[in-house]
Amino acid sequence: MDTALTPAEREQRCRSRAILLVSLAPVAPQILGSLFNIFYNATIIEPLLRTPEMEQRFIHTVIGFNVIVYPLAIAWWLRVVWQLRGPFRRLCAGGAVDDDELAIARRRLIHLPWRGALVSGVAWLLCIPVFLIALGTVGTGLDAQLLWHLPTSFLVAAFIAVTHSFFLIELASHRGLYPVFFRDARADRMTGVFAVSLRTRGILWAVSAGICPIGSLLLLSFAPAAPGMTPWFAAFVGTVGIAFGLATAILISRLVSEPIEQLRLAAQAVAEGRLDVEVPLRRADEFGLLIGEFNRMIVELREKERLRRTFGLHVGRQAAEQILSRDPGLNGTEEVVTVMFVDIRGFTSRSAGRPPQEVVAGLNEFLGAMVHVVETDHAGMINKFLGDGFMALFGVGGAPGHLPGHAPGHADEALRAARAMQTALVALNARSTARGQAEVGIGIGLHSGPVVVGSIGSPERLEYTAIGSTVNLASRVESLTKSLGEPLLLTDATRALLREPVPLRDLGPQPVRGISAPVTLFAPE
Repeated sequence: MDTALTPAEREQRCRSRAILLVSLAPVAPQILGSLFNIFYNATIIEPLLRTPEMEQRFIHTVIGFNVIVYPLAIAWWLRVVWQLRGPFRRLCAGGAVDDDELAIARRRLIHLPWRGALVSGVAWLLCIPVFLIALGTVGTGLDAQLLWHLPTSFLVAAFIAVTHSFFLIELASHRGLYPVFFRDARADRMTGVFAVSLRTRGILWAVSAGICPIGSLLLLSFAPAAPGMTPWFAAFVGTVGIAFGLATAILISRLVSEPIEQLRLAAQAVAEGRLDVEVPLRRADEFGLLIGEFNRMIVELREKERLRRTFGLHVGRQAAEQILSRDPGLNGTEEVVTVMFVDIRGFTSRSAGRPPQEVVAGLNEFLGAMVHVVETDHAGMINKFLGDGFMALFGVGGAPGHLPGHAPGHADEALRAARAMQTALVALNARSTARGQAEVGIGIGLHSGPVVVGSIGSPERLEYTAIGSTVNLASRVESLTKSLGEPLLLTDATRALLREPVPLRDLGPQPVRGISAPVTLFAPE
């Protein structure tokens, strides 16, 4: 039973039926066209056969045509479809198909609706000369009514059969064959084919939905009066034409609305940030081009997102976004930011004699907590790791570096982040103590001022960083936390940019290595 099959097995079974379904696609239109033709012949044509000899010849011609021509047309159509069977089965089984053979099969698949319409059209339109010649050789001659109504009967039936065969073959091919033959290729990029464009499909729809019913009524209106022609018969023919026109409209809507709906849903998913979508349809028309380019765009977006995330792991999320938003050349901009330097106290002595894995695990635990505080909680940007410390920037790229509800100043956010890091360190030390490890301390230095931010290096090797005297002074301030015994220091330049009142202790001017004039430093109360 189907319920016992896996999804893959059910998909394989459905694909195994695809050739059969495409082969049977024209059957229903042919039967419907034949039923209309039989009704027309019984109502209009039969009363016009004036002699028993003509009636006998008409019956013999019907039998002979059905015995000879229609089997030939069926064999022709099956040969057209079954040319695809060999490569189709090998592709379904995961086998290899020669490139030239596959290209030929793909072209045949794209042309399949046209070839189906050709087979159907030849079979139906051949009826007109065959029946006229057969009846004309009886010897009694053909009157004007029969010369008009006999072609009309076959033309209306041909309209019904040919147009609906075309669209059903196309629909069955899209559902069952295109996903296999164009699994790893785009049908819209095939060369040397005459695909059914939207304009062509619209013309065919107009023929079926408009010309068929209107043309049928026009043929009847100009036809000489026949015994079976009544207003009710004309109404019946018009109703049949309109019904089949609506059926064509439904088929067209399936062929057109489905890709539009698939594209709409996929675009909505991308707008919501979901990049795991793909439009699975394979088409050779303009929709195929749109779908192919849309899928390619999604792949590029996924690749860009993967690059951004991977890149962000190495340089920081905000640094990655800054780099990707700018020309990755050797350029830079001057910005006023707050620079933070952080260093772990006694890390070298604490690491002595410990296994390397334990040292790295402890350092990663510390840095993971601090990075979260700086970047996630306080809108900073970790610019580089410095062994057992790091440098962070606040306010890079014109961003104020603030959180909702707080004053929009990068100096405020940097100081707030520094104090949050001290709180996070208490929790880290508590866990270290519970594991029997020594506690650690940190030194944090803050300084604000102009820096040059950009990609620094050579064309072969770049680093996105900040340079300038502001960076150097921030590093020196962090070093002074050891000699002054203060875990957190900030310069007067940073204090001047604070927009929120914070109690600070003035430590007075302090000599700084490499700086000619003393620098006034502050520490939080």
